[in-house]
Amino acid sequence: MLDLVVALLLIVLLAPVMVAVALLVAAGLGRPALFRQCRSGRHGEPFELVKFRTMRPPDLRRGLVSDADRLTPLGRWLRSTSLDELPTLWNVLRGDMSLVGPRPLLPEYLPRYSTRQARRHEVRPGVTGLAQVHGRNQLSWKEKFDLDVEYVDTRTLRMDVSILAATVRTVLHREGISAAGVATAPAFLGTPPGPMPPTEAATQTALVVDGVALPVDPSEGPLPQTRIAGATTPRVTVRQGGRR
Repeated sequence: MLDLVVALLLIVLLAPVMVAVALLVAAGLGRPALFRQCRSGRHGEPFELVKFRTMRPPDLRRGLVSDADRLTPLGRWLRSTSLDELPTLWNVLRGDMSLVGPRPLLPEYLPRYSTRQARRHEVRPGVTGLAQVHGRNQLSWKEKFDLDVEYVDTRTLRMDVSILAATVRTVLHREGISAAGVATAPAFLGTPPGPMPPTEAATQTALVVDGVALPVDPSEGPLPQTRIAGATTPRVTVRQGGRR
């Protein structure tokens, strides 16, 4: 309820600013002034995110392919001031988002999360969040997701108020607008697998041939018994759990 009240109040107060920005975008980038895209909400449910446009449409003939090519000076200014985010207040009013929470990301990212990272969808996404006031796009994806899960586990009204206040400072200082070397932020391609847990490693079976361990999946059937004619008989043992 507090989200709805604050969002409605901000929409009323900032209506003249939003109208001015919409006119600037329409004049500089053409119509429509709004950018709409499907994003993942709470529990991964899709919703339509609304923002002001900051980029030209892709155009191969004009060389407008990457974000850096398509991002205009007006778009850079809107992003640096976070004015492009003002329409997301309508998403809050509709109940798709909260004022504070993990940022809404693309649906194709859902299968790329680890089990822990997927917990960011236990709450509604936010206009701003813990990651946005601790580095924003200058953070790695892992750092962002760690902060998202930290928010999920420790969120309180006091924390939300603190994040909103810190967001004002971050916007005024124009911090963390883009990642190093890119115009916006790199795509999330998934988290590389870490080292195998000890309990899992202990159950692995290996075929050791002349001192070289070759991993074997027991579910694939019995260990091979084939010999090459005329070859020297190798020393073969089966090693269970990493020990001979």
